[in-house]
Amino acid sequence: MQRIYSTMIFNSLFKAAVIAMIAGLAVPIAADEQARVWNHDDPDLTWGPCPEFFPEGCRIGVLNGDPAQPNADIFFKLPANTEAPEHTHTSAERMVLVSGEMTVNYRGQDPVTLTAGSYAYGPPELPHSASCSDAGPCVLFIAFEQPVDAMPSHSP
Repeated sequence: MQRIYSTMIFNSLFKAAVIAMIAGLAVPIAADEQARVWNHDDPDLTWGPCPEFFPEGCRIGVLNGDPAQPNADIFFKLPANTEAPEHTHTSAERMVLVSGEMTVNYRGQDPVTLTAGSYAYGPPELPHSASCSDAGPCVLFIAFEQPVDAMPSHSP
């Protein structure tokens, strides 16, 4: 019975999608949109400042989207031997460490050390801090679902 019900839901959703496409309601892909490729050390990448409560030398590079709107992608750079203080974000974060070695501390969980290529997920509003080791600057790719923000967290 569960399989029949699941099949009915899938068929209904598929039909709705086809009708929307036929009716022209589907969002078209912009004909002039170009593919982009960025490297964390690309000289053409523009780096801006982090929020004031982050350490000196912290930088953000916008890779795709508008940080004031949903679904922006950024590089977050933290100098070696520095710490990002405990903070929160409105959005969930999907992250991949691109370079360096970073320890992330999510409140209520054991610290985790990320190395280049490590993936991490951070739920929205969960206080966390991060420290970059002496292995060189840490560059973290972050995909945000909501506009990019960071607020200092308050102790429980």
